Amino acid sequence: MKEIVDPEDYLRIVEAALIESPVVRSFSVIRRWVNADDGYIRVQATLVNGDFVEMAEYFVVETSRVLTVDYRHQWMDGDKKMLRRRWDNTPHYPNLPNFPYHVHVESESNVHPDRPRRILDILAELEQIILHNMNG
Repeated sequence: MKEIVDPEDYLRIVEAALIESPVVRSFSVIRRWVNADDGYIRVQATLVNGDFVEMAEYFVVETSRVLTVDYRHQWMDGDKKMLRRRWDNTPHYPNLPNFPYHVHVESESNVHPDRPRRILDILAELEQIILHNMNG
């Protein structure tokens, strides 16, 4: 990733990644704002397999680095009834390793430790999973 000068730079990179992603059929930016050193973006997207994903990230830019402070990314089936995964850092599982980072897999109760996730990380994972499934 190129050097990030300010939050607007980072949001341009995120939006370009959404446009260029082979698994994003369409997307809408629901909310977006930037200040001198922080920003927020919330996006809803339809994927090429018909699934739905909503991604939200609050971040700060310090010394040309993006630090994700708070995030919630949810991947669901196209009817928005079945959870595929939800990555978040809400501090409600203090006994998990790598607290507060966790992922819910296929149900609210199936929670696993995880690592911090930016929108760019989620796009990369969705691309890996969906393209693998499409190519057999």
